[in-house]
Amino acid sequence: MSDHFNFSKRILSVNESATLAISSRAKAMKSDGKDVVGFGAGEPDFDTPDHIKNAAIKAIESGQTKYTLSSGMPSLKKAVCSLFEKDKGLSYEPEQIIVSCGAKHSLYNIIQVLCESGDEVLIGAPYWVSYPEFVKLAEAKPVFVSTDEVSEFKMSPEALKKAITDKSKILILNSPSNPTGSVYSTAELEKIAEIAVKNNLFVISDEIYSQLIYDNPENTSSIASLGSDIFDRTIVVDGVSKTYSMTGWRIGYLAAPKEVAGAINRLQSHSTSNPTSIAQWAALEAIQSDQSCVLEMKEVFRQRRNHIVERLRAIPGFSCLLPQGAFYVFPGIHDLDISSDQFAKELLEEALVAVVPGSAFGNDAHLRLSYASSMENINKGIDRIENFVKAKF
Repeated sequence: MSDHFNFSKRILSVNESATLAISSRAKAMKSDGKDVVGFGAGEPDFDTPDHIKNAAIKAIESGQTKYTLSSGMPSLKKAVCSLFEKDKGLSYEPEQIIVSCGAKHSLYNIIQVLCESGDEVLIGAPYWVSYPEFVKLAEAKPVFVSTDEVSEFKMSPEALKKAITDKSKILILNSPSNPTGSVYSTAELEKIAEIAVKNNLFVISDEIYSQLIYDNPENTSSIASLGSDIFDRTIVVDGVSKTYSMTGWRIGYLAAPKEVAGAINRLQSHSTSNPTSIAQWAALEAIQSDQSCVLEMKEVFRQRRNHIVERLRAIPGFSCLLPQGAFYVFPGIHDLDISSDQFAKELLEEALVAVVPGSAFGNDAHLRLSYASSMENINKGIDRIENFVKAKF
């Protein structure tokens, strides 16, 4: 890099998103005519339902193309309040809702508002790749709480307590989890809530996959629903991207204590002005309309999940838990004596299969595969992985 580019320490501390990098590499190879099977993308492969697309078209045709409130349209914020009441048992006023340009934007805003230099943010590992980068951009310190297959990749109360110091400010909780698909039970959330309240921690509850829980309906509780003390310290994040196959529309939202929401609104008013008006109208339609499209997609994901886990477990040297939510599997490659980075690199080059190395999520003995892909592609890709492993190991 040329010496005259004197970048800030903040941006120099940040890594590129590994998931987007893998997807970009796979797309480039496909454009070169190579038959790459991609398991990297964290987005549903379904099209956005027609009634949602039509709502956006109607908004354009009726002139709904101007600025909205920086925190989102009042009608959408009211709809989010109703949604959270119905699905999560949480009661909010519209002024506590901030609509942003995707759940990722919501998370970034929260950490910018709550963190300052020297603060520590507790993150369960494996973790979504952007959490530690958000923290570093706020000049705070990510502190990882390790988990493993035995714990189903969920933080134990003991491990969480051990990680807390007098600098701990926030706990980030992601259930269902990206990358593992793990879901915390209500009993597990109650123990975490007790620790968070006792230690005066804010909790960021990333619930973007909350509509994609497959086996245990009793595990759908939001930690914010477990009493007034934890409710007052929790910021809940959700959005339309995963539930309605609307990743490119970029609409997420958060619910927070009034003071926190007000601070986030001030920040957002000086960055994006407002989320895209047309996408907000589409999100309003998604939330308020018939939800049968969600149930249909969920059932397809359930079938794919069961199938890909069965296939992966049959590969020599692989282990694979059955994820309870989201649309990812996180198989272990402990017995193959190879790093996840090297495995993913060679798999892409030699077998034309794109997976995300577990190192990107803080666990080098695993890989992340998205099963948001057709059953045909899943079988083609797993066939190649199986042949690759049998040939090399």
